[in-house]
Amino acid sequence: MTARPKRKKIVEAAPLPLYLDLGAGKNVREGFIGVDIMKGADIECDLFKTPWHWRTDSVDGINVSHFLEHVPDMIAFMNECHRIMKQGAQMMVVAPYYSSVRCWQDPTHLNAISEVSFLYYNKAWREQNSLDHYPITADFDFTFGYAFDPYWAAKSQEARDFALRFYINVVSDIQVVLTKR
Repeated sequence: MTARPKRKKIVEAAPLPLYLDLGAGKNVREGFIGVDIMKGADIECDLFKTPWHWRTDSVDGINVSHFLEHVPDMIAFMNECHRIMKQGAQMMVVAPYYSSVRCWQDPTHLNAISEVSFLYYNKAWREQNSLDHYPITADFDFTFGYAFDPYWAAKSQEARDFALRFYINVVSDIQVVLTKR
């Protein structure tokens, strides 16, 4: 009787982290995979059509720089980002600030982005404000900061706070970090 060979234990390697730079064009953030409708993107994909081909809870992080203002259906886009992100994953967004001429100069911009734009993507906030009938499934916590115009960046915090509230062109871009709940 011959001895059977021992079976080798198959150990599956953990999947590599997946970081996507959505709508990146040719400006892909280092360490991210560029996703765009443009020819030559790392992954060619029409991000305006959902669902995307990534599995639910499979993405470790998303970067969206100067793209969200071009999205025709922000609810569908944010819901889809939420769907594919792992719990605790972060999405970094940079967009022209709503009170900056940069927001309005490009005729392809469809959305004006401010701090309050992201409140709707927090489930508790929607429920507290009786807005849970909206077709939003995304649930993010978020923090934000500003890229001030160089003139205002050199001013005191008090002066910037006042200017931010009452003047235009004080902030060039808003920078938001959303964390999937």
